[in-house]
Amino acid sequence: MHNIKGFIFDLDGVLVDTAKYHYLAWRRLAEELNIDFSLRDNERLKGVSRMQSLEIILEIGNITLNDATKIELAQKKNNWYVEYISKLTPEDILPGVIGFLESVRDNGIKVALGSASKNSMLILDKLNLTNYFDAIIDGTKVSKAKPNPEVFLKGAEALNLLPNQCIVFEDAEAGVEAAINAGMYCIGIGSKDVLKKAHLVLSGFYNMTFDKLEL
Repeated sequence: MHNIKGFIFDLDGVLVDTAKYHYLAWRRLAEELNIDFSLRDNERLKGVSRMQSLEIILEIGNITLNDATKIELAQKKNNWYVEYISKLTPEDILPGVIGFLESVRDNGIKVALGSASKNSMLILDKLNLTNYFDAIIDGTKVSKAKPNPEVFLKGAEALNLLPNQCIVFEDAEAGVEAAINAGMYCIGIGSKDVLKKAHLVLSGFYNMTFDKLEL
């Protein structure tokens, strides 16, 4: 792993706990549609685009809608989500993240964001995290959702690196698959039971530094 020169981080669930706000917004929408939507169902939405997430919820409720209505509902969900995350503060950054990002940069590693979220800039600005990134690839710059590798390949390109020079940090199955599809080493953040395909799994960044990574 001596040729590793770049780290690419997903945002939701890796650097900040915004996943709970996605869940609250989707659940609120599901309740309006009289669909029973559980935390277990929510696992299926992690790392998936907004429209695909809506399709999954409609499938759970066995509901068919026209495209115009779907776009309207997806926008409604996003409006609620933005309302929730507008209250974010740096205290919402997950434990150890700042120290880890600082140790990574101190070791000369380039850092990119690779997130499907179209609200990435809003979140990074709220958390004062923007300056830690050399490149930001988010939902406004990609057209293909994970597990398609587009977001990570664009991240590597923005860092002027090859895919095999990058490590991806992901908390979702679809994201891990996207990293592998991009030809990158993937470190899962979360549970080994869920992120089985990741090359290495960490429970989080608490007390973690670049030097402690067993690469």
